[in-house]
Amino acid sequence: MGINILWDPQAPGGIELPVVRMIAMILGKKPALVEYPFLIDGYDRNRDQHDAQKILDRLQDTLTRRYDIDGPLLLVTSRDLYVNGFDFVFGLARPPCGVAIVSTARLGNDYYDRVPDDTDLIDRTAKEGAHELGHLLGLDHCPPDPPECVMFRPKTLDELDRKRKRLCPACREALASLGGR
Repeated sequence: MGINILWDPQAPGGIELPVVRMIAMILGKKPALVEYPFLIDGYDRNRDQHDAQKILDRLQDTLTRRYDIDGPLLLVTSRDLYVNGFDFVFGLARPPCGVAIVSTARLGNDYYDRVPDDTDLIDRTAKEGAHELGHLLGLDHCPPDPPECVMFRPKTLDELDRKRKRLCPACREALASLGGR
């Protein structure tokens, strides 16, 4: 059972391989890029955002059942995401179903009127991707201490940037104890 990453054609191109390599380094598991036709729905006109829960519903129904994908599946998209009760989310995981999503919409510097930098976008996408995949592999959020662990739940871009591309010792040990999950 391997980790699978589905890259939305509208997501930033050319950064897929560096992101996949960083996720492999962080989790110690090699993800595979998979290609399947996938319609992203859940657009909310009033918010000008996509409902992450609805996308995960479609992802679960369409890909995991129709294509019988074995292992955790992460969708990387450029759509701005939200869940009820939050203005936005960087990503969301549904561990019982083995599906997760990460949005690059708020991970790029241009969203914050900063100088665009692919290195920052790659770094943030990899950390958020590893975070959501960590949930699919059985990890919970890491407490605020240490805020550098990839499983720490950031609420802002600055908190995300403080995270390092690694698991803390407790999360590494938990992942090792979960084994082949």
